[in-house]
Amino acid sequence: MSTAFQPTTEHLIAELFRIDGKAEIVDGRIFVMSPTGGRPGRASGAIYSSLRAVEAHAHGYAYPDNVAFLVNLPNRKSFSPDAAFSKAAPDMEFVKGAPEFAVEVRSEGDYGRPAEREIVQKRADYFAAGTKVVWDVDLLSDDVIRVYRIGSPDQPTIYRRAELAEAEPAVPGWKFAVDELFG
Repeated sequence: MSTAFQPTTEHLIAELFRIDGKAEIVDGRIFVMSPTGGRPGRASGAIYSSLRAVEAHAHGYAYPDNVAFLVNLPNRKSFSPDAAFSKAAPDMEFVKGAPEFAVEVRSEGDYGRPAEREIVQKRADYFAAGTKVVWDVDLLSDDVIRVYRIGSPDQPTIYRRAELAEAEPAVPGWKFAVDELFG
């Protein structure tokens, strides 16, 4: 009787290093993600740039899109947020541990019931891994930024155009103008 090869987490992480593009390890498999559109890409870039400017003050490191964060959850071994902030200093390896703050910017495929279920599950995974704050950025909604916190994961703070969003307590003192997402 032959058994199918079940890759270990170490095998999957090694494979993740060889992926040309964005991917995450979920449910024992590597999920490759499609490239994002122009508006979502520019939005995540604006958030990253703003975070980069406060690294010293906020005592951490900003990370752009396509950086892998390794975690050890039963169903998930990595995240690749659209922007993030972490206490972990950068090196040549994947970042170990969940970011303090993760940003997920919705792309065209991130709408509808199945996508909503995936977004809710991923947010729960972030919190289970130790992320303090998760932003759900929706450029097509009046509720542009929904800020979820580990202490109240089902009660987002909502920010709209002309408002200043924040990521307390993950990025202390930082404010981000929602309108910057549309520049």
